[in-house]
Amino acid sequence: MNGQKKTSRYKYPRTSHLPWSPGATKDDIRCISADIFIGKKIVITEKMDGENTTLYNDHSHARSVDSRHHPSRDWVKRIHASIAHEIPEGWRICGENLYAQHSIVYEKLRSYFYGFSIWNDKNYCLSWSDTMEWFDLLELDAPPVLYHGLWDEFLAKSIEIDVNTVEGYVVRLEDEFHYNSFNSSVAKWVRTGHVQTDGNWMHNQIVTNGLANLNRTNSKQALKIKLKERKEVPNETKPNK
Repeated sequence: MNGQKKTSRYKYPRTSHLPWSPGATKDDIRCISADIFIGKKIVITEKMDGENTTLYNDHSHARSVDSRHHPSRDWVKRIHASIAHEIPEGWRICGENLYAQHSIVYEKLRSYFYGFSIWNDKNYCLSWSDTMEWFDLLELDAPPVLYHGLWDEFLAKSIEIDVNTVEGYVVRLEDEFHYNSFNSSVAKWVRTGHVQTDGNWMHNQIVTNGLANLNRTNSKQALKIKLKERKEVPNETKPNK
């Protein structure tokens, strides 16, 4: 292990709220205007309600780079184990771990991990087209695309969101951008009162979201985790003598 270069770990940045985002709180970052997108091609995707997760070729973590183990992360860790050798040295994949229910209840997810960005060893977020090419190669899913084209503020404000089933949407530049330029390259719209789950959800019984059209690999992974949970729950809930 001596002399082996350790891959740098990065916490995913906080995403600024668009000026018209109703879900921004006093502790959130808000864009003064959306002028950062004027004249640029952008991609608007559905904002998924899960746990921010980053995958490297030798490690994975939640938003905090020193996040500890939790059973809700086991499924994503299995996915990571199957693709880690395909992730180039110094690169990382960021996405949402959707295994456990948060505020939004999903019934027909394609996977419990939806990737939304890939960063190279120069700390650049890949362009959307390159990102999707990598996702196709790695067989990873991405959030639904709501719009892809030249920035149009009127159109963005006109996007209809079912706030009962969708948390919001995210706007990002179509082109690549550096980590230090994140705040001028990505922004979000979030529904009112989007933080509706108990802050201690990680200490409660896990309630899983639903998967649709499970492939053989996903079915086996989901089954293994559910069987493991059934074995662990009695021990966790056993009353003290």
